[in-house]
Amino acid sequence: MRYELFISLRYLKAKRKQIFISVISVLSMAGVGLGVMALVVVLSVMRGFEDDLKNKILGTNAHLVILQHGSSIRDYREVVERVREVEGVVAATPFIFTQAMITSENNVHGIVLRGIDPATAGGVINIEATLKKGTLSSLAEGEDGSAPPGVFIGKELAQNLGVAMDDTVVVVSPTGALAPLGMGPPMKKFRVRGIFDTGMYEYDTSMAYISLRGAQKFLGMEDAVSGVEVKVKDLYAVKEVARKIQKVLGFPFWTKDWMQMNRSLFAALKLERTVMFIILVLIVLVAAFGIVSTLIMVVMEKNKDIAILKSMGATARSIMRIFILEGLIIGVVGTVVGLLGGYIICR
Repeated sequence: MRYELFISLRYLKAKRKQIFISVISVLSMAGVGLGVMALVVVLSVMRGFEDDLKNKILGTNAHLVILQHGSSIRDYREVVERVREVEGVVAATPFIFTQAMITSENNVHGIVLRGIDPATAGGVINIEATLKKGTLSSLAEGEDGSAPPGVFIGKELAQNLGVAMDDTVVVVSPTGALAPLGMGPPMKKFRVRGIFDTGMYEYDTSMAYISLRGAQKFLGMEDAVSGVEVKVKDLYAVKEVARKIQKVLGFPFWTKDWMQMNRSLFAALKLERTVMFIILVLIVLVAAFGIVSTLIMVVMEKNKDIAILKSMGATARSIMRIFILEGLIIGVVGTVVGLLGGYIICR
């Protein structure tokens, strides 16, 4: 062991008369440790929150959406087949998307109405995992007109409307339709065949699913759809897959991936994480200044020791190395303790 390191370790164990210096050293270690621990914990929590939010969003929405400029897609079956052959695509399903009103005997609420194909939607969106009551296949019940068709609504929306499984609700479309007394909004009775809970209040209060055929009949879209939803193998290679799909389909089709659909949300999360990182780094820097203050106090306390070392032939660089090593030991020990503490808390 070099004598500089030996003396540095000795200085960390102060004598009784110099116990104040030892306490300051311990407090400096604790300051660095707490700062590092806070940095690890906060960044881990932010990353976990972002991943959880991402999983919830992608459990309800597709990785990629294909739309057509200016109109709905009529040859959607051919589009789906061509998209499924593109490298990197796992599954594809048609969908209908519109805004509507849903009413019960107790309340009325605005919703986002989505028409999905019960046979293929489960391969693209994870709707079955969010269903607390009902099954995906039950969404197709009543398509033949023998009974009110099925509808899935969120848990919060069900509470707001005061309805439960098998209760009847009325969905009102914002598009006008010709009625005996003139133009009026189409209205249709639906039976609650499923209640889902995505864990996101926005979705659970304002989203409803009906079957694709039911949506086409209700909205008068004949054999057309709003677009095609796509699931890809690699979530982060979605832009490359989108380019391939765009090349295969050509104009007038265009694509929109999950990052573009939620750009503002993830940009806000990234900004928040960056700000938190800067604040916590400043906390660590304050703790580092505490180490510098400790070293200054140690140098002032050890004037006699420095004079003795110089008389014994120690160079100014060697003496400086003693105190640098002492500060380094305080910083390393504090950092290791902080990392371990952060790891234990995050576990």
